[in-house]
Amino acid sequence: MITAKAGDASANAAASSSGQGKPRHLMLLKGLLEMKPPVVERPPIEIEPEPSQDSTALDRPRARLKLRHIVIAATFFCAVLVPTIIAGAYMMFVAADQYHSTTSFSVRSLASSQPSDLMGIFTQASGGSTVSDSYMLLDYVLGPEMVQAADQTFDLEKVFAPRGLDYFYGLGGDRTIEEKIEYWKRMVSINFDQSSGVLNLNVKAFDPASSQKLSRFIVDQSEKLVNSVSDAAKSEVLRDAENAVAKMETRLGNAQIEVRKFRSVMQEADPTEGAKLAAQIVATLEQQLSVAKTELSVARSQMSEESPRVKVLNSQIASLEQQLSRERDRFGDGQSGKKGRFNTDDATDVAGRLDHYEKLETERGFSEKAYTSALAGLEKAKIEASSRDRYMAVVIKPTLPQLALYPSRLLNTLLVFAIGIMLWGVGVMVFYNIRDRN
Repeated sequence: MITAKAGDASANAAASSSGQGKPRHLMLLKGLLEMKPPVVERPPIEIEPEPSQDSTALDRPRARLKLRHIVIAATFFCAVLVPTIIAGAYMMFVAADQYHSTTSFSVRSLASSQPSDLMGIFTQASGGSTVSDSYMLLDYVLGPEMVQAADQTFDLEKVFAPRGLDYFYGLGGDRTIEEKIEYWKRMVSINFDQSSGVLNLNVKAFDPASSQKLSRFIVDQSEKLVNSVSDAAKSEVLRDAENAVAKMETRLGNAQIEVRKFRSVMQEADPTEGAKLAAQIVATLEQQLSVAKTELSVARSQMSEESPRVKVLNSQIASLEQQLSRERDRFGDGQSGKKGRFNTDDATDVAGRLDHYEKLETERGFSEKAYTSALAGLEKAKIEASSRDRYMAVVIKPTLPQLALYPSRLLNTLLVFAIGIMLWGVGVMVFYNIRDRN
């Protein structure tokens, strides 16, 4: 643009010099003075506003913000990632395989209705088994008696000895009974299904055979407990009834012995029949005496006292009166409420023998009724005892595992991660909450 204008100025100067005759250098100088400066476009200059006090305050923690992030990341790594990595490595390379054997059984009563099919074991089990007996087995399986019996039979420290470096899941040596019980509860689990009345048992061990043996042992011990409790319940019900029968049987035997002695001494089977015969004899004598007295009265009206007929009748009447008196004396002395030789317990008269015999018969009859009642009570007690009779029905026999399902390696690792991240999050929130308040 400057070159073009300079060229124009030179041409104008040449033209002027040619036309007007002015000096060339003056014309060139004049053209340079009249020439305008070129326009140069410059970018706009941005003027930044002065920073305020608030923005300055916000920019100050930027240096500390990076440090806080580093601390949070470091705590996350230490509290979450490191335990998770350690747990995962332990589960994958150190933890020994665990095999579990399962079995199911229920406590039933003989008084319950017998199911017609296999499903009846589940649908009717609640009617034959009692909840209290099932919960009793729950406590027994996980209790100290079961642990001591299993330790004496299998030596738990040997069965559950640590495999390799797996001391977390293994049972070390020289453990107390309390420590063995706690470890037993980790390896043995049992639960009760109230809807079906079935107990489900799971036993874990480091080899399949040990888990099955332990499961069978627990089932056998539980069956012994159920049988012993059943026998004790039946004995408790039958004890009083059997004692009552024995007592009444002894009383009846004594009464029968007394009756036998009486018959042997008195030489008669039934004094009642003797009393009836004596009464007939007395009645006959009284009738004969009455007839004799009537004949004597007629004879006296016709004859004198010295006549043979009157003497014979007097002699006959005297004889009948003596015989009648003797027969009456056999019944008793005619005195009420006074002790004599006729109404004592060892009397030989009819009234005494009859009284004593009636007492013996009353005692024997009462003893027979009491004995019969005791026998009925014993039968009733046997029925009640049978209703208390319990037995253990094994639904699923102890299984022999073929695949190790425990420990749950992935689940345990994820559990460690979840617990770590939860504790880390809570710790971070608590720390910053306390810092903000301060």
